[in-house]
Amino acid sequence: MTQARKGSRSDSKRLLVFRSEALATALERQDVAAVALALRHGNTIVPLLKAGDPDKSIDSGEVWMYRDPNTSEVALLLFSDAANKPANLPPTVGLYSPDWLRAFLRRHGEDITMVFLDIAGPYPMQASPSELLGALDA
Repeated sequence: MTQARKGSRSDSKRLLVFRSEALATALERQDVAAVALALRHGNTIVPLLKAGDPDKSIDSGEVWMYRDPNTSEVALLLFSDAANKPANLPPTVGLYSPDWLRAFLRRHGEDITMVFLDIAGPYPMQASPSELLGALDA
């Protein structure tokens, strides 16, 4: 995660940039090994239905997942950059660690049919939850 300051030094507001450069580069190259490495060692951007309470360290928010209305299959959407999240998804995003992703997939992996990375591009990729867990645990 990178932080960029908005305005002057006296400006107390900060603009947070939610981006994983390593994941973006790996997706651009369509390099599966580099994607695995980026997920293992970097943060991932996840759409949230409800943001977590910043004053409560155990409240990380409520992850939004896509449920196909025809098949009821569930997909987890991950992004290399918040700017790649389609506007029709919930507006809030979270920046999560590899440990969080590993725990989330272990807990919900059987309910998730597919995980999409940058589903709307510019360089989408997909994997099963078990493939991602294998990459995270390697």
